[in-house]
Amino acid sequence: MTIKKDYYEILGVGRDSSSAEIKKAYRSLALQYHPDRVAPEKKKESGEKFKEISEAYAVLSDTNKRNQYNQFGHAGIDGRYSSEDIFRSADFSSVFGDVDLGGIFGDFFGMGGTKKQRRYSRGVDLEYVLPITLEEAEQGCEKKINIYHTVTCSVCKGSGAEANSRRKKCPQCAGKGQVGYNRGFFSFLQTCDRCGGKGEIIENPCHRCKGRGKIKESSSISFKVPPGVDKGISIRIKGKGEAGELGGVSGDLYVIIDLKSHPLFAREGDDLYTQVFVSFPVVALGGEIEVPTLDGSKVKMKIPPATIGGKVFRLREKGMPSLRHRGRGNEYVKIIIKVPDKLTSRQRELLNEYARISSDNISESKENLFGKWFKKDK
Repeated sequence: MTIKKDYYEILGVGRDSSSAEIKKAYRSLALQYHPDRVAPEKKKESGEKFKEISEAYAVLSDTNKRNQYNQFGHAGIDGRYSSEDIFRSADFSSVFGDVDLGGIFGDFFGMGGTKKQRRYSRGVDLEYVLPITLEEAEQGCEKKINIYHTVTCSVCKGSGAEANSRRKKCPQCAGKGQVGYNRGFFSFLQTCDRCGGKGEIIENPCHRCKGRGKIKESSSISFKVPPGVDKGISIRIKGKGEAGELGGVSGDLYVIIDLKSHPLFAREGDDLYTQVFVSFPVVALGGEIEVPTLDGSKVKMKIPPATIGGKVFRLREKGMPSLRHRGRGNEYVKIIIKVPDKLTSRQRELLNEYARISSDNISESKENLFGKWFKKDK
């Protein structure tokens, strides 16, 4: 298995480098390793190096791709973009002037392909953030959302042409989709501006989509959210992303789950955490209290005598259902000792009596405690 080198290391720049510094580093290396500037016996080696530095620049010069790489490394790029996707939005023209260097990567990365592969490219994936309640995540639910995206034109079926109309070879690029330029040491290929790289032009464009083969519209999409989903989990809805080019396969829609905060419970994995207020007599003498659960019911929980404030009890399988295996998490209950806001005369009388009876023990404990902490060494 080949391990890719770090993109920053390839260009010889730091992770905090500016866009201008990245561009400058790439330009210097590209001039050094371009296959047209080396001896014939070194073209293969130089081509591999040129491929490496160009891929690094294509990622680090794009804000979104750079953020993905900084956060997830190569997995964040390889898992989301094909080789063609990496270079499609890269601005190579700003490095070497007004010539688009994108065409030269066909030989290196297999981006050229056949005409059919260019025409019927897959649509872009979309993301949608869906806020749901903790109760919805626990029970599962069905949701309906509206998204605004491109869909294949229903009139021309993605061809971009009116009925009985046809496509013909682009006269500017002779059907190649690219035109060649020479500049100094370099021979470049640039996307044909007449046909947009398709190699064909439409005699009579579709009246609805104006020859694009797709249109923007709002779609209502229903789907199920499974029980146990957590924040950050994505639900893939196949074919509901952007439409492909000229009738190509549509991309997918990824619904990203975002959990709303809950007034009683906090979640960590499959476990839930809450706290209950318990009176002093109950924690001192022991007793039984009712504890809320996420489904709205209450369960009885025993409090042992002499329970201290902050102690945490576990309610087995009262947490969230597991998304990946059978069973549920637990609910953890933290005890908070409740201090009354107001006391009746009888309550005050009893507490004073308790304080009087306990005062000797409290004083002795306090004296021993602090005496031990602050005793000076002799």
